[in-house]
Amino acid sequence: MEELPLREVGHGEVRVCIRAIGVNPVDTYIRSGSNPQQTLPYTPGIDAAGVVEAIGTGVNRVKVGDRVYIGGTLTGTYAEYALCQAAQVFPLPGCLTFAQGAAINVPYGTAYRALYQRGQAVPGEIAFIHGATGGVGVAAVQLGRSGGLTVIATGGTERGRELAAQQGAHHVLNHHEPDYLSKVMPLTEGHGVDVIVEMLANLNLAKDIPLLAQRGRLVVVGSRGNIEINPRELMKRDADIRAMILFNASPREMVGIHAALAPGLANGTLRPVIGKEIPLAEADRAHRAVLEAGAYGKIVLVP
Repeated sequence: MEELPLREVGHGEVRVCIRAIGVNPVDTYIRSGSNPQQTLPYTPGIDAAGVVEAIGTGVNRVKVGDRVYIGGTLTGTYAEYALCQAAQVFPLPGCLTFAQGAAINVPYGTAYRALYQRGQAVPGEIAFIHGATGGVGVAAVQLGRSGGLTVIATGGTERGRELAAQQGAHHVLNHHEPDYLSKVMPLTEGHGVDVIVEMLANLNLAKDIPLLAQRGRLVVVGSRGNIEINPRELMKRDADIRAMILFNASPREMVGIHAALAPGLANGTLRPVIGKEIPLAEADRAHRAVLEAGAYGKIVLVP
């Protein structure tokens, strides 16, 4: 930890006094050097929530004193203040805490993009959330249920499976049971799964494909290695494997994501679940925890 001077607020910019910081797996990848284009010095963090402390000229969407959540910054979020472009801050409804606000951007943006932009899910379809107890998984369950999908979810702990059920999953399976995938097809009455959101493709991808319905879509959200698959299983179904990173979304797609999230955040349909709050000075502990098995809700840092 070190003290840095506050940057001046320029045209179209907003300075936010941060109250909570979202910890995402991508933070650990950047910190470990897997993004070679990252310039140094670098303050980590993409997500946060807080109060607008200053605005630059030309900013009309927020005012000083507004509660906001952050979707990207100019200066990083692992800090007491963050400088953002005006388009990177969004109203935080009064029904949500700052910790919940810090859990919106990457988790809910990723889940929405996976289900609806890349997965093209429509009401009445069946979604399989393979790993539904972390930040993205919980968001995908809530978004799927509120979007008229039948949601099948998995979790590795009893506590996590209870969480998935509480958040709206119609069926919850234990992904540590040897035969858990054999239960998926009967739950769909033989139809198969229309959309799979896969959090750990290097472990599960080959096993996911036979679960797909005709013209099903499998969206890879996370992977930590290589895997071998049988393409004929895709051919038989006219099925697709699609991949995504939230940061590949176009500016127009990002506008659509946050516009789609806003009503659910305001009416309580979308409600981030906070698993741990850790002091900012212990960010190293948060980086270890976010990669551990048995995820439960979102990890946030508190300045």
